[in-house]
Amino acid sequence: MKNEYDFSQGERGKFYHPNAEFNLPIYLEPDLSDFIKKLATVKQTDMSSMVNSLLKSNKELIESLQYTS
Repeated sequence: MKNEYDFSQGERGKFYHPNAEFNLPIYLEPDLSDFIKKLATVKQTDMSSMVNSLLKSNKELIESLQYTS
């Protein structure tokens, strides 16, 4: 690393986007990941769509569990 950097020509906020949305990664256990991967292949879709589909189909169950913890 240099001792000093020149930011005099820098532009503040150049990459700032106030409405930007970030998708945080969710890590599955290896056995679940393999299961979802195989299921997505059979359904000819990607893993993200498969996980979203599974979660949507179980939304009521998930919501009921949310209030019992």
